[in-house]
Amino acid sequence: MIDFNIPPYVGKEIEYVRDAAEANHKICGDGPYTKKCTEWLESRFNAQKVLLTTSGTSALEMAAILCDLKPGDEVILPSFTFSSTATAFQMMGATLVFVDVSPETMNIDPQAIESAITERTKVIVPVHYAGVSCDMDAIMSIADQYGLLVVEDAAQGVMSSYKGKALGTIGHFGCYSFHETKNYSMGEGGALVINDPRFNDRAEIIREKGTNRQRFFRGQVDKYTWVDRGSSYLPSDLNAAYLYAQLENADLINDNRLETWSFYYEKLLCLAERGRIELPVVPDGCIHNAHMFYIKCRDLAERSALISYLKKRGIQATFHYIPLHSSPAGEMFGRFSGEDVYTTSESDRLVRLPMYYGLGETDMQAVVEAIISFYSE
Repeated sequence: MIDFNIPPYVGKEIEYVRDAAEANHKICGDGPYTKKCTEWLESRFNAQKVLLTTSGTSALEMAAILCDLKPGDEVILPSFTFSSTATAFQMMGATLVFVDVSPETMNIDPQAIESAITERTKVIVPVHYAGVSCDMDAIMSIADQYGLLVVEDAAQGVMSSYKGKALGTIGHFGCYSFHETKNYSMGEGGALVINDPRFNDRAEIIREKGTNRQRFFRGQVDKYTWVDRGSSYLPSDLNAAYLYAQLENADLINDNRLETWSFYYEKLLCLAERGRIELPVVPDGCIHNAHMFYIKCRDLAERSALISYLKKRGIQATFHYIPLHSSPAGEMFGRFSGEDVYTTSESDRLVRLPMYYGLGETDMQAVVEAIISFYSE
């Protein structure tokens, strides 16, 4: 079987985890490896402040708290996304306002955002699908015009950029994921990027169970106490040690994935030129990280047949999100604004191909040959 995903592994992960446990004797949160990861992310992405978290979901939850949402406030987000994008804000009592995507990128449509704004709107949540940036110039312009906060769901966007800026560093907040399905992994983990320094102190408090513990460690207060809402969002330093080995080799991993992405694109272009499939689109100004490679079939029936065909040949391929607005929770906690022109129809056509660090050329060729064979029958 050619797996759809294998978590990245570069070779030093276990050595660093052992170092954290045996030499540092620091396996809880904010140990030496957590600091190494934080410093790497801040330096590499020119980020104002980064806080490592237990997951990408945790980072989104922290951002939602920092947005100071109240019940009845509205948050605009694409329906084509993972549930965490929605649950983080619903937990604050916000009403979810789902909008349509642009079919070329499957990213949120800026025009749909502006049409969905009401007097209750407080936050826009662009999701950078497949590590390809949303139209952040348009989104930030809308946010500035209406006085809204922007939380970038950049779970898939580590090492991607938009017009020279790292994804996650453009809005007021950015949220990364280091889940095992992502380009860089600590098993379960994430990070919150804070791009407005007025949120720094409160973010530390929220991350530390609502206490001012970090201010105590810096000698700014003589004791620490509970001062705000919060939870336990600090990952173990063991997880951070595992991640740091991959951040040290970030370019190696990135280059390898881009080679795989380019291989798929070049070999499948013949089918696209014949109008049999559609290939991913990367707009000008966007540098992507090859988080995934997908194709679009003619319709749902063809997609199902292709996935079944590949499975019989030992190849794992899969579809992606079921639009949130049509899910039971989506119907309960939100509404779709405007018309669903593309979200459902385009998601029904999308197939993701095997993509991971170290995918061999023999396996890539087998995937390509199977797809071409399917469309030749």
